[in-house]
Amino acid sequence: MGRLVRWALLGGLLFIVMGPIAVVALYRVVPPPITWLMVQRTFEGRGFDRRWVPLNQISPQLVRAVIASEDSGFCQHHGFDIAAIEKALHHNAVSERIRGGSTISQQTAKNVFLWPHRDWVRKGLETWFTVLIEGIWGKPRIMEVYLNSIEWGPGVYGAEAAAQANFHVSAAHLAPAQAARLAAIIPKPLSWRAGAPGPYVRRRSGTIVARAGVVRRDELDGCVDGQP
Repeated sequence: MGRLVRWALLGGLLFIVMGPIAVVALYRVVPPPITWLMVQRTFEGRGFDRRWVPLNQISPQLVRAVIASEDSGFCQHHGFDIAAIEKALHHNAVSERIRGGSTISQQTAKNVFLWPHRDWVRKGLETWFTVLIEGIWGKPRIMEVYLNSIEWGPGVYGAEAAAQANFHVSAAHLAPAQAARLAAIIPKPLSWRAGAPGPYVRRRSGTIVARAGVVRRDELDGCVDGQP
């Protein structure tokens, strides 16, 4: 009986370790299917519109805008921005408004593999999946999956669906201002609108346009292949 228990524990451990590795390796070449959040939103009756496109069919303006707004160190870190995490912890200790310190890599790991609600189990798994996608996918694939998976409005997922829904253009033809508006609404995609922005989104979009110019000037998007 003791030997059976040990074999069962070993098998469970191998599954916990090797299972995620196998799935991440598969998603390096196969578009990840529907996510937990997409399932939840569908049951809430919000609809579903997602149109996967490769990274070279997404405007570099959008890549720069999301780097500028969400993770300026995307090309420099290896999945975790320690300085941003420390700032978020300090802010959250003295404020009731929670600020996140997640990188684009961490957001991608959470969006693709995990459930949307915050808890310590999810945070631990998010860390593990972030390490895996950084090592197995690399930066271009992380950006590609991120831009094709995040929520951009009720029932709207990914850059192509978001560009069509808000501006009636393809993701490949987004202008700098349009890309900045899409990046601006990422924190609250169910409340804010890129196509009909309110005053705050307009102001934030202008800031993102300026920061995206810095991203281009300083080549902070250089790790993302296929971006001119």
